[in-house]
Amino acid sequence: MGKIEYQIQTINKMIVLYCKLKHNRSKLCTECEELYQYANQRLLKCPFGDNKPECVDCKIHCYNAEMRQKMKGVMKFSGPRMLIYHPADFLKHLISKK
Repeated sequence: MGKIEYQIQTINKMIVLYCKLKHNRSKLCTECEELYQYANQRLLKCPFGDNKPECVDCKIHCYNAEMRQKMKGVMKFSGPRMLIYHPADFLKHLISKK
């Protein structure tokens, strides 16, 4: 699995977790579905491909300001909870940061 594909799967898990816990939904609400689709499109069009840096470290900001703020909120909320709900992904992320 390539880096882009892995990041798409991880973002999906984070958005699903966010929507489930914050919006009390079993399926993505419209707002979260739009954010997921937007993030997916941006990742698929990344000019760096599988050599892309973490978005926070990237010199090219693909997200518009509104979507960047929404994604930051999702990551801030879901990131720590990934340890409980998706521990393997959480640990892989920590290891990749080193």
